[in-house]
Amino acid sequence: MRFVIQRVKHADVKVEGETVGKINKGFMVLIGVSNADSKEIADKMIKKLVNMRIFDDENGKTNLGLADVNGELLLISQFTLYADCKKGNRPSFIAAGGPDIANELYEYIISECRKKVPVVEKGIFGADMKVSLENDGPFTIVLDSETL
Repeated sequence: MRFVIQRVKHADVKVEGETVGKINKGFMVLIGVSNADSKEIADKMIKKLVNMRIFDDENGKTNLGLADVNGELLLISQFTLYADCKKGNRPSFIAAGGPDIANELYEYIISECRKKVPVVEKGIFGADMKVSLENDGPFTIVLDSETL
């Protein structure tokens, strides 16, 4: 499982011109699921995500987490995080989780995050989404379950 976490001042996602998810200060997270992923792996990733301290404290040090700043989450499914570009110029997505397992784990991640974070917005699984954000920093972290 892979999470690309961007600390944002605000972010939104649109499908067919309609806003389906919108947050203020918080994390916009792209979520990639592989066929080898499970709820146990998701739990580890969620714990790391919701406890990540990458907001500035009063001294400008990254010591504050989502809860400390009333941060919000925007969770977006993105199978392209498992692109394999080793051969040729056209990426292969064989390592990406199939739609059934990927959607099940995506929905699981959303429901578990909602137990821990008051505002959790989301995109629409499998839809053509347009994501807009103002990256704060910029500050971007990549979490990979293979390296946790």
